[in-house]
Amino acid sequence: MMEKLLWIAGLVVALAAGAGIGAWIGANRARRNIEQKIGDTEEAMKKLVDEAKEKAETVKKERILEAKEEILRQKTEMERDIRERRNETQRLERRLLQKEEALDKKQDSLESRENNLTRMTKDLKARQESLDALEAQRLEKLEQVAKMTSEEARQMIVSAVQKDAYHDAAVMVREIEQQAKDEAEKKARNIISLAIQKCAADHVAETTVSVVPLPNDEMKGRIIGREGRNIRALETATGIDLIIDDTPEAVILSGFDPIRREIARIALEKLINDGRIHPTRIEEMVEKAKREVDSQIREAGEQAVFETGVHGLHNELVRLLGRMKYRTSYGQNVLKHSVEVSYLAGLMAAELGADVALAKRAGLLHDIGKAIDHEVEGTHIQIGADLAKKYHEHDLVINAIASHHGDCEPASVEAVLVAAADAISGARPGARRETLENYIKRLQRLEEIADSFDGVEKSFAIQAGREIRIMVKPEDVNDSGAVVMAKEIAKRIEKELEYPGQIKVNVIRELRATEYAK
Repeated sequence: MMEKLLWIAGLVVALAAGAGIGAWIGANRARRNIEQKIGDTEEAMKKLVDEAKEKAETVKKERILEAKEEILRQKTEMERDIRERRNETQRLERRLLQKEEALDKKQDSLESRENNLTRMTKDLKARQESLDALEAQRLEKLEQVAKMTSEEARQMIVSAVQKDAYHDAAVMVREIEQQAKDEAEKKARNIISLAIQKCAADHVAETTVSVVPLPNDEMKGRIIGREGRNIRALETATGIDLIIDDTPEAVILSGFDPIRREIARIALEKLINDGRIHPTRIEEMVEKAKREVDSQIREAGEQAVFETGVHGLHNELVRLLGRMKYRTSYGQNVLKHSVEVSYLAGLMAAELGADVALAKRAGLLHDIGKAIDHEVEGTHIQIGADLAKKYHEHDLVINAIASHHGDCEPASVEAVLVAAADAISGARPGARRETLENYIKRLQRLEEIADSFDGVEKSFAIQAGREIRIMVKPEDVNDSGAVVMAKEIAKRIEKELEYPGQIKVNVIRELRATEYAK
């Protein structure tokens, strides 16, 4: 047993010794392999370095050859350029030599001409001296014959020529003035005719009553109400008189204020359609009608501004324009009249080359004072000018409003055009409800009143009866008397005539001296 164990132990030791020897042999073999690879790598790197040096040397030689070729090429081009410039320089030198020779020839020719001119100048001077001597002798002989000096003769001729020139100039001025007047009158008529022809504004004639249709006559009793409380409530709320008479199926609204009359008409129509008529309901409908009329007023003002193309108006001015829809002047609707005046003024301004926008703006606002003339003291002209100034309108617009009836002097062409357009719109046949016969009678009566005063030579009703122009005899009426006469005529017109708006009384005293050349 022991022997077996010893044998196994020896075997183990032998095996361990063999394993160590094998490991040592493997390590030596690996080391030799690594050393072999390192040697191969160093040899390969040495070959690469040698090849790189050879390539670098080759590239260097090629670049040196290219540089030498480029230097040779540039040298050749430079030599060619130098030869061309040398040839050009030689050519310019030859041209300069030729020009110098030509200039020398010209200078010789000019010197020759100068000598000739000097000689001719001396000859002319001698001849001029001879002519001056002969002229002096001739003048001396003429003075002896005419018995006056040359200065006196010159003054006499100049005076005669001046007289003839003044006479011809005066005749020419008269002819030019007459021609200018004729052409201006013809041009003015043409412009007004074109403006009227192009203008096609609508016209509305208003009255002081409105008629409200009823579905049946039984509705009249409901409108009156028990003991008349409904009709009293409606009249109190609107300020309009209701006339309920035998007119079949109709109620008449009477009142001087067209806005309140329109409110009453709308409220009554709403009550009739609703069927419930009592004081509380009447107040509700009147309030609704007021709001509706306010809306209509605003829309009417905006429509007028849109139709005329006038922009940038203050909202209050637009509202006042809308109020004029319910305002009439002698039967003519004021808003329609203002729109027409705006059209006419704009058309005439375009024909004359004036400011069309300014003319249309002033024409639309010229009667703006009539929107509140029942509420504010003063004429509609003064009220309108104050409104325009209040809402920051242009000074020329304010002047056009203030001068469209001649109360002040117009400050622009547009102001004159507005006044002319206002006269055209208000005075033309059909614009106002006054008949032609009554219109002529009123103008005749106006002139008769003026002619009845002592010292009046002639009177003229102009501006469609808005102004009476009176010529007085200067030897019979002095300046103070003219002022007194104007006041007396105005008072008598107010007492004896009925007329729309106002009439301007203009007394003119002028002294003229006239003589006739025979």
